[in-house]
Amino acid sequence: MALETQVRHRRPYRGAHIVTRLVGPATIAALVLAFALLWLVARPRGDVGQFVGQLIGAEGVLLLSVGLVLISTLRWVEQFFDGVDKAAVWHRRVAMAGTVLIGVHIATTGNPNPTQLGPTLGTIGVVGLATLTVWAIAPRWRSITPRPLRRPVERFTGTPPARLAGKWIGRYGLWRGFHRLTGVFLGFGVVHGLMDATVFGSQLLRWSYVTVGGVGLAFYLYRELLARRLARTHDYEVSSVEPIDDVSFEIWLRPLGDRFAFRPGQFALVNLEARDRWHRHPFTIASGPQEKEIRITVRALGDFTSSIGDLVEPGMPAVISSPQGHFDYTRGTEHQVWVAGGIGVAPMLSWLRAARPGELPHRVDLFFTARGPAPLADEVAHLAGHHEELHLHLVDTATDPRLTAEHVLGTVAAEPHQLSAFLCGPEQMVTALQRDLVGEGVRTADVHREFYNLR
Repeated sequence: MALETQVRHRRPYRGAHIVTRLVGPATIAALVLAFALLWLVARPRGDVGQFVGQLIGAEGVLLLSVGLVLISTLRWVEQFFDGVDKAAVWHRRVAMAGTVLIGVHIATTGNPNPTQLGPTLGTIGVVGLATLTVWAIAPRWRSITPRPLRRPVERFTGTPPARLAGKWIGRYGLWRGFHRLTGVFLGFGVVHGLMDATVFGSQLLRWSYVTVGGVGLAFYLYRELLARRLARTHDYEVSSVEPIDDVSFEIWLRPLGDRFAFRPGQFALVNLEARDRWHRHPFTIASGPQEKEIRITVRALGDFTSSIGDLVEPGMPAVISSPQGHFDYTRGTEHQVWVAGGIGVAPMLSWLRAARPGELPHRVDLFFTARGPAPLADEVAHLAGHHEELHLHLVDTATDPRLTAEHVLGTVAAEPHQLSAFLCGPEQMVTALQRDLVGEGVRTADVHREFYNLR
């Protein structure tokens, strides 16, 4: 393991600004409000109930179009939302909200003289969008189910039919293939509106509707037809596949041409050939940018990753596309907290393998938590030994209490408002720590996390 030993003058660590996280969501809110105001100003005379119902449907189309823009893979979209992972979160939110609005529109609005084809197109569109919405929510049912109902839902999900359905619902590749039809379902809805809306005697309303629907469909066509051809990719092959523990693996990829450039802490979309077929999946990079080979760490969670040790072997090809994510400790303050849960230590490994002695902030407390022996703990301890600013805290939840914000703040030598926190690990743990750290006085802008589940 080659480590840099040269000390150089480092940049100051000043922390992040909340505005970088608000530009995208604020833009969505402004679009929704401006669209509603435009329709109110241009409202034709007639049935107010019909107008309101059709405005609700048009707003649903607007939100779904915004959702298609957010997953267009264009770099400037990522910048508006402080990372492609957060753009994916907002895609999910606006798509769900848009589908609900279209459902309300259908339930409350009707054309007494519909066209022959319009209602059929509208039904296909809303059923497809609703199916996608339920499919996206299903793996996260615990986070949205009220606590009193969780036990009955757990009993239901434990039944054989529910477990069988869960195996299909949980398949990332199957969901991803069906998700690519989002634009098709939206297109059916847009055509239905043009055919059966009663407010389009106003050309302004008609063309505003055509514009928002057309923009969404244009971005959809770009993603499906052009994005893959324009994306810069790098050819690699698997050099080794090694188990980390019973449920985790590390894969090393060697370049076959130009090396893949990235910033420490980023993740990448990797197309990886396996024994059964090609798989496309986001993987965290655990190596440093200066290393020749790319190292990715994998935890057995989905249908592919659960079998990766049997499906992938040295010599198999891989194609890596552009690096993603803004999980970067240089955006933090001089006093930092890094929290890694299990294999969530991967981006911190990338940071430490890339950082030269003296480059880290004034003080970093790394809390590495796992149930039982922490994966890659020896490597983490070895790397930590090269940085006197880094203080490693191992937390074994098999014998110790779970890590809490109170424990973290009681250990570090800084006031909450001086801290920045970088959290990576199981979603439930990260969400709880994020909420509690902010509640204890850490600035919202200085709590950083990545949403690695792009589904």
